[in-house]
Amino acid sequence: MLPPHEVARPIREGFEMTTTTSPTTRTVLRAEGFSCPSCVSRIEKQVGRLPGVDDVKVRFASARVEVDHDPAVTSVDDLVAAVAQAGYTARPASF
Repeated sequence: MLPPHEVARPIREGFEMTTTTSPTTRTVLRAEGFSCPSCVSRIEKQVGRLPGVDDVKVRFASARVEVDHDPAVTSVDDLVAAVAQAGYTARPASF
């Protein structure tokens, strides 16, 4: 066990902290084949499980899937494949 003065000194002096940030990109996909709100949830859960994905929003009315992700970890092809695993079709949006 450390004596109190050895614990207190580093606390008093502080410590160095570094933060890292990864570049996040928003990718928008156009999804097809879903027709109900539960489909939205299924897509959001499947895509949200991917590493590097920070946020997923499916816009039911416009069939948009908006994904904030780290492209170094998760590619657009990975996103499309995750939508396919959920049972739907998606492609990068051109709008």
